Formats: sequence, C-alpha cells, structure tokens
Amino acid sequence: MIFTESLRKNIQFQNVYKNGKSYGGKLFVMYVLKNGTEGNRIGISVSKKVGNSVIRHRVKRLVLENYRLHEIMFNSGLDIVVIARPGAATASFVEVERALMFLGSRLNILNEDIL
Repeated sequence: MIFTESLRKNIQFQNVYKNGKSYGGKLFVMYVLKNGTEGNRIGISVSKKVGNSVIRHRVKRLVLENYRLHEIMFNSGLDIVVIARPGAATASFVEVERALMFLGSRLNILNEDIL
C-alpha cells in the first residue's frame, strides 16, 4: 500500500472506537477518525466468533487486498478500523469489495472526483 500504514497498538484502536464515526453493514462495521496526517492508517479486527485462525486470516487478507486495490478512492488523513462480523467468514472477494465500498460511501470517506 502506497499511502497507508497499519494501526498496531491497542490505544490507537481505542482512540478510533471512542472518538470516531461508525457505520455497520451485513459483513463489517467500519469506524473512521481523522488523524491529522497526509496518509491513512487501517486496522482490521476479526474475533474468534468469525471462525478459526485460517478463516480469520483469510478475512483479514480479503479486506486488506480490497482496500489496497481501492486505496486511491479513499480520502487521505484517516484512521480506519474494520471489524468483521460472523457473516464475513463465507464472503467472497466481490462481496467484501461491495461491503467496503458501501461502508465508505455511507461514511463519506470516498473521493467524489474518482467515483
């Protein structure tokens, strides 16, 4: 990812949960908070309710790859946390893509120029 780093520390996630806006869909919940920098930071959370470690890692990879492919569509200067719901365990690549774009449009974090 060119413009994006990862959220790694628990305090960073907690800050986004506490101060950010959220919107939920069928597969994911997305939290967004402005971070005051040029680039974005993304964190992905998949609990054990979604499935075993293989399934959880697959969901993380699907979310990260979809974000990477559409990274230019997202506004810059954001902390984004994506939380997977149990339905994401059986979701396909296209379903994950639709879900992320839907949540991005609902939270108004997609660039109007590129759409």
